[in-house]
Amino acid sequence: MQALPIFFNIAQRLCLVIGGGDVATRKVIMLRKAQGRVVVIAPELSTELHEMLAQNEIEYVKTCFAPEQLTGACLVIAATNDEAVNEAVSLAAKRLNIPVNVVDAPALCTFTMGSIIDRSPVVIAISSEGNAPVLARHIRSKIETMLPAAYGRIAAIAGEFRDQVKARFATTQSRRRFWEDVLNGPLVERVLSGQEQAARELLGELLTQSDDAPPRGEVYLVGGGPGDPDLLTFRALRLMQQCDVCVYDKLVSKEVMELVRRDAELIYVGKSRDQHTLPQEEINALLARLALEGKRVLRLKGGDPFIFGRGGEEIETLMQHGVPFQVVPGITAANGVSSYAGIPLTHRDYAQACLFITGHLKDGTIDLDWQAMARPRQTVVIYMGLVGLEQICAQLIAHGVSTDMPAAVIQQGTTQKQRVVESTLAHLASDVAKAGLKPPSLTIIGEVVQLRSRLNWFTPSGDAAG
Repeated sequence: MQALPIFFNIAQRLCLVIGGGDVATRKVIMLRKAQGRVVVIAPELSTELHEMLAQNEIEYVKTCFAPEQLTGACLVIAATNDEAVNEAVSLAAKRLNIPVNVVDAPALCTFTMGSIIDRSPVVIAISSEGNAPVLARHIRSKIETMLPAAYGRIAAIAGEFRDQVKARFATTQSRRRFWEDVLNGPLVERVLSGQEQAARELLGELLTQSDDAPPRGEVYLVGGGPGDPDLLTFRALRLMQQCDVCVYDKLVSKEVMELVRRDAELIYVGKSRDQHTLPQEEINALLARLALEGKRVLRLKGGDPFIFGRGGEEIETLMQHGVPFQVVPGITAANGVSSYAGIPLTHRDYAQACLFITGHLKDGTIDLDWQAMARPRQTVVIYMGLVGLEQICAQLIAHGVSTDMPAAVIQQGTTQKQRVVESTLAHLASDVAKAGLKPPSLTIIGEVVQLRSRLNWFTPSGDAAG
């Protein structure tokens, strides 16, 4: 069979499915998605088809197949367990020049059912011409991960402006260039981030501006996660691949940085205790300036931008300058690192609450809410607390936490250099010092730490866990 890239409009047209089992059910579902009028011919129906019949989604003829049943059909699918019946359906359909598909029998088909990626009105079909349907589904799953669900909304918005674009640009070539610029610009990101009305307004502006108008930039505040690049979100990876400039922190792992667009300009603004490459106010101003120059700016942060990541301070400046932006959450260190260390943050037997704490305040002090941190039946997770660890442990003990409370410090969690020191509150600081742990590290204090001995599953190549 020679394949043609044809999409057949079956909306409200008669589609026959011969067979009422599970395979037939899957075919019926596909035909209903295409808005076909589906009639099922079979002695019995599957439970799911019975439900569809009860909801008037399909019609049903309770009988065995007969060739005269094909009259008026726009296509036929044979999905029975009887090879003789399937062959009879194929022969009858071919005599009437009706397209026919016979499940798992390519030689009897005049068309095949591809594996569908539905981003309506954008639809992609993958077909192996019946030779390897599992492979077709595997390819579909690969493409699904790369194609955001909102692409259908992009196509719908483009359709709304189609006549305006034709009126604005006289030639096919000029219209093609316009749409290429639009689809490589910020409009796509507006739609993908849920700002559809803003996308429409931007498209309207693009249609009215002169050809020499300056380019529009924007900023992506993206959470790079705790270190393992497999923990990035699809949206984060997509934005990392399309930025013009990447402004990144010290806590972003090398493995994550390797996924940033190769020709993007890289600007390091990492901070460590008492050592700032750029003060935060200058970073805020830098992001606004780069975007106002028309650049797509990736602000890449370790963990999550809004959990001790100063993302709120940065977008305040962007809003003051009228710079478009979007925020992409990342897996914060508390979630990622604790999971890779085998320590659940909550557990019905040990902790019904979890407290996230930064180990030092804006002025560099460690004046924390010790009473809140000392409450029972909770887990305390401390970010950036390694330098003041001895003081933190002493204050918690002074406020009533048991000296035997389980505690752990995890260095470079989720990466192949992860190291874990387990101890008690009384000995944690000294044990960590002996092990020589260094930032970036995360401290977890609570009864849940004792579960690590049973739940630890991740063994990095450089593991030196305690």
